[in-house]
Amino acid sequence: MSTLTSCSFTSTLNLGFRLRPNRIDLAERFPLYNRRNDETMKNIYILSSRELLSKKRRRIIGLDSDNKRFIGGFECSASGRDNNNGNSGNGGDDDDMSKDSNLATISPEETTVGGEADSEKKPVPPPPPSSISSRPPTISPISSSYTNFQVDSFKLMELLGPEKVDPSDVKLIKDTLFGYSTFWVTKEEPFGDLGEGILFLGNLRGNREEVFTKLQTQLSEIMGDKYNLFMVEEPNSEDPDPRGGPRVSFGMLRKEVSEPGPTTLWQYVIALLLFVLTIGSSVELGIASQINRLPPEVVKYFTDPDAIEPPDMQLLYPFVEAALPLAYGVLGVQLFHEVGHFLAAFPKKVKLSIPFFIPNITLGSFGAITQFKSILPDRKTKVDISLAGPFAGAALSLSMFGVGLLLSLKPDAAADMVQVPSMLFQGSLLLGLISRATLGYAAMHGATVSIHPLVIAGWCGLTTSALNLLPVGCLDGGRMVQGAFGKEALVGFGLTTYSLLGFGVLGGPLSLPWGLYVLICQRSPEKPCLNDVTEVGTWRRTVVTVAIFLVVLILLPVWDELAEELGIGLVTTF
Repeated sequence: MSTLTSCSFTSTLNLGFRLRPNRIDLAERFPLYNRRNDETMKNIYILSSRELLSKKRRRIIGLDSDNKRFIGGFECSASGRDNNNGNSGNGGDDDDMSKDSNLATISPEETTVGGEADSEKKPVPPPPPSSISSRPPTISPISSSYTNFQVDSFKLMELLGPEKVDPSDVKLIKDTLFGYSTFWVTKEEPFGDLGEGILFLGNLRGNREEVFTKLQTQLSEIMGDKYNLFMVEEPNSEDPDPRGGPRVSFGMLRKEVSEPGPTTLWQYVIALLLFVLTIGSSVELGIASQINRLPPEVVKYFTDPDAIEPPDMQLLYPFVEAALPLAYGVLGVQLFHEVGHFLAAFPKKVKLSIPFFIPNITLGSFGAITQFKSILPDRKTKVDISLAGPFAGAALSLSMFGVGLLLSLKPDAAADMVQVPSMLFQGSLLLGLISRATLGYAAMHGATVSIHPLVIAGWCGLTTSALNLLPVGCLDGGRMVQGAFGKEALVGFGLTTYSLLGFGVLGGPLSLPWGLYVLICQRSPEKPCLNDVTEVGTWRRTVVTVAIFLVVLILLPVWDELAEELGIGLVTTF
């Protein structure tokens, strides 16, 4: 069927319609399409149906005693002009109509809805010369109202959009790849974000992992590296597979469409710029930790929200050297985090992009955005790579936090101590309880607490790791939840997380900026793996569940009643 692009109303027939009972609806039986008339060489609207060519067409199309022609449930009276010889007659030329009895043109001026049209003979003026300017501005109300602009837009979208799967390849793959011993195809649907691929639906005829491996091997032998094959859960499936587990389908995409593109030069430049800014924010965090030693004008700038003008930067130079150990600790945690990702991805032959660090003056850094530069083979790989980074960063952070608390107890390390408000320890239930158990009631129940800078570095590192493990979007936590429990579970976890961040239940004062960061940069879930069906196992799910539980304990603040009872900071009640 050709695509409707334009029309020229050079009608040779004037039709009147009258609805008759017990007839077939014209809109259901006769779809409109565009065909070129061989005699007139002009585009006209026609009515087509295979039933007009069937044995029963005399019942659908016939002539009554008044020589009125019936089409479906409509009564038509026709008068027209033969464009070839200029002769006109009542009802048109029957010989021409019999050549193709499913052709008719409709005059929009004489078509009526819900009543009889005027069936009297009317003189038909000669058609205007075929040109763009002679086309009427309106289209028949029965036809599809596509304009040249819309059609050109569709063609432009196809040109700029991703390249689709070749139909000839689909037929070849369907005939040679699938079968009664692997997967019996019953239906085909579009696959991919823009429908650029093909999804084969049907019945699995063996173990899903073995069938998938066999299909991948055969596809590579037939097509080489042209396509990628995905095994996904069948969409809108109501019943599980008789062999156990969900019903599966197989999607096919071009390799250049499905695989991420390489890192560009501009991305390298942006990553370098963000890393420099992260170094600056980490040094600033180290300077701010020495708040009791800073000049008053500098303290006012850091603590007074109404302060607009920054202080003289020369006043901060003497404190930069003392701020470097804390800055090194914060940057070390972030680098260790990324090393954990790369070490987990290397054995699986998964490529990762360079990290894009996100600077933050409160924690030194919000972590980094690391993209997958190749398709993940299965969900186990997704969970392992996602967990490796935060676990590596959290291990280093916990070590620094514990060593810093032990150093805070030694009198000979007093020269390296910094004074911080004791209220800061109320920002985390888990870390506040550990600090209270280590430093004691007397040290924690005061206006300020003397601690080693490693405590701050470890605290910030653990908080950043916990934020990145939140089960939302394509954060490390979102990836691990999607791999362990599926995309539907990630939606539920994500809504809950957004609600807790919105109400400030998690993260305290960091909840709003972190929530905005996730919405802007990391809100979309990760794309499916090649094998997106095989489960990850019980122990991986257990690890993911424990990780989420620890994340809540780290990001949940200590409420005032518990802080007063435990002696964590000075809580003033009115």
